[in-house]
Formats: sequence, C-alpha cells, structure tokens
Amino acid sequence: MIDAADRWGPFSPGIDAPERVARCRCLEAVIHLTTGPRGQEAVRLLRQAERDPAVLPAAARAINAMQTPDKRHVWASYAVLTKPYPAT
Repeated sequence: MIDAADRWGPFSPGIDAPERVARCRCLEAVIHLTTGPRGQEAVRLLRQAERDPAVLPAAARAINAMQTPDKRHVWASYAVLTKPYPAT
C-alpha cells in the first residue's frame, strides 16, 4: 500500500502500464542525475517496478529514506519536468 502523501508520479493510482513505465523512467533519470550513487537503491527498485507494480511501495520507501536535500532535489526536478504545459 502506498501512503496518500506518496501518490505522485509513478505511484499515482489508476495510471496504465505504459504511463507507469514512462514515469518510472523519468524519475529514475532524475534520481540518478541528482543523487548519483546515493540513489542507486531507488533507481534499482523503480526499474523493477517498470515490470512489476508490486515493487512501487518499496521504491517509494527508498525515495523517502534518502537524505532530505536529495529528496528535495528529486521532487523539485521531477515536478519541473512533469509540469503540464499551459493551455494556449
């Protein structure tokens, strides 16, 4: 079970498999680029979650276990990359 506070990105309920994979890959890239080796466990779990959504709670816990500055960088970067485009 994923806590309500963790229902963002690939952890959002009700997304289809291709969207989950896309969100996992985006988040993997953000974590890798912003944390380097400190984020290896989260990246590993997100890669597993691409094929097995049952791994998502463990991936969320791995992200939450990161040091606060790393989490902030990950959240901020992911938010900017996935921000919806304004209506034109």
